[in-house]
Amino acid sequence: MGKTLAEKIFETHLKDEPFEGTKVLSLDRVLCHEITTPVAIADLEWRGKDRVFDKTKIKAVIDHVTPSKDSKTATQAKMLRDWARRHEIPDFFDIGHNGVCHAIFPEKGYIRPGFTAIMGDSHTCTHGAFGAFAAGVGTTDLEVGILKGVCAFREPTSIRVNLNGTLPSGVYSKDVILHVIGQLGVNGATDRVIEFRGPIVDAMSMDARMTLCNMAIEAGGTCGVCMPDMTTVEYLWPFIQDEFASKEAALADYSKWVSDVDASYDKVLDIDVSDLEPMVTFDYKPDCVKPVSEMAGTKVDQIYIGSCTNGRIEDLRQAAEVLKGKRCTDTVRGIVSPATPKIFQEALDEGIIKIFMDAGFCVTNPTCGACLGMSNGVLAEGEACAATTNRNFSGRMGKGGMVHLMSPSTAAATAITGVITDARTL
Repeated sequence: MGKTLAEKIFETHLKDEPFEGTKVLSLDRVLCHEITTPVAIADLEWRGKDRVFDKTKIKAVIDHVTPSKDSKTATQAKMLRDWARRHEIPDFFDIGHNGVCHAIFPEKGYIRPGFTAIMGDSHTCTHGAFGAFAAGVGTTDLEVGILKGVCAFREPTSIRVNLNGTLPSGVYSKDVILHVIGQLGVNGATDRVIEFRGPIVDAMSMDARMTLCNMAIEAGGTCGVCMPDMTTVEYLWPFIQDEFASKEAALADYSKWVSDVDASYDKVLDIDVSDLEPMVTFDYKPDCVKPVSEMAGTKVDQIYIGSCTNGRIEDLRQAAEVLKGKRCTDTVRGIVSPATPKIFQEALDEGIIKIFMDAGFCVTNPTCGACLGMSNGVLAEGEACAATTNRNFSGRMGKGGMVHLMSPSTAAATAITGVITDARTL
């Protein structure tokens, strides 16, 4: 019997199995940010274990509230900053150099096919787009990862989602993953890895694949993964070119992480996206999705374009294409947050920032703040936001606020009209 990508990674990283079904894996990366890591740091200090297993494998960033908005968030940032300096962690990204964690770490080439990675953040599953096993964990697991470089997991089974057909013009990876979550349900992939396969995925950029994998957790998945291929190699080539004689050699090596043709799956879901419309959420769960045609005309107060889901350069280009030469209607406020300084600079160089500003958008620094209702775009009670983020839980972007998840293109169109709008109609 063949093995899935996840099974191959578990097999090659297995350090111990203290109890049947509980597998202790070695970690290639431990990722940290200032909201969850300070709790782990404080506990390690209290236990007299203020150490790190390998400073080159730990990557840290201040990204959730940046710059700090009050004394509490300033203290959290200081704890991470002091810890990173104390342990001489070379890859620590502070204000001026920082970006949204699940955008900046891949951008720096830190995630590779076959890697294991953890972080105290549920959207760590984003990094599975590179053919890695990446999972969000709690404080105790994060502490152990920092201290010992290992983490215990129940080996997940895999769900294979085959995306077939031809993606219609104006429909993007965000629409695809919202549709998939609608099919699976918010608990449909609990304790499972979601494999995204098929010609639609093969044709996607790494930006688009990261959007798919980012929202695997919204269906309950431990991780979302794509098979490493030449697209993966091309993205990573600036970081791996000294390791391989050619791109073809890199592809041959990374191909060992592709799931075997006779691998066994818990479930296989075949989806033809040829007739898919742009998708939008309603209510307070990510599986509450409808085609944009059924949500058209729904009033919103704010537009937010950014986050670890849709704040990359490809996303900003899609939104700018809709906004060019147009303006936000007076009844909404538009906010855009490029996910990293590099993306911000690219958007500047391409004239995208000017398009947003000419349209009346507020352009902010890279931050997660608005996505989780902490800063840079919190909603008032009774307000609604058209957001390119990943969660529409009650109160997610502010107490009493409603979040409608959608693609950057749909969000841009909605900014122009003030109501949920299919960009293809403009």
